[in-house]
Amino acid sequence: MAYEIWLEDRTAQVELHNRAGSKALISVDGHNYEVDIVMVEKGVYSILYNGKSFNVELIEAGGSRKYIVNTFARSFNAEIIDAEAKYIRSRSKGFEGIGDTRIISPMPGKVVRVLVKPGDAVKAGQNLVVVEAMKMQSEFKAASDRTVVEIPVKEGDTVEANQLLVVLE
Repeated sequence: MAYEIWLEDRTAQVELHNRAGSKALISVDGHNYEVDIVMVEKGVYSILYNGKSFNVELIEAGGSRKYIVNTFARSFNAEIIDAEAKYIRSRSKGFEGIGDTRIISPMPGKVVRVLVKPGDAVKAGQNLVVVEAMKMQSEFKAASDRTVVEIPVKEGDTVEANQLLVVLE
């Protein structure tokens, strides 16, 4: 099974060659990887590769093929591209509200922590804000080194899906 996956500024060709239980052989842009993948809870995966453990959280972001991907080091946007998505992308030349300068809540929830303030210089992977939804906390991180411009939310605020949390430059 082959997929084309948009990861912020590039498109990756991902193919699942075989899977037996939690073991899988996948290729990413033609490079093969033998991995052990286990879903530890809904939307949270533990991946073992070459003796190293990686935890990945996938949060649906405005559609069944769009996700916010949280790892230990950073957060980024991803989309599984099919024929319909290719058409929409070619017509819009990208996605509004997605990128590494605007942090948007993918789901309704409550802001439990704001860890930065306007004017702060932030590093890639640095936590900016924490939103709780359905008793699960999601940390939103800077995708690259930036400066905080605006934070239109505060701790305790209830936010809607697709609501702006942080603006970076």
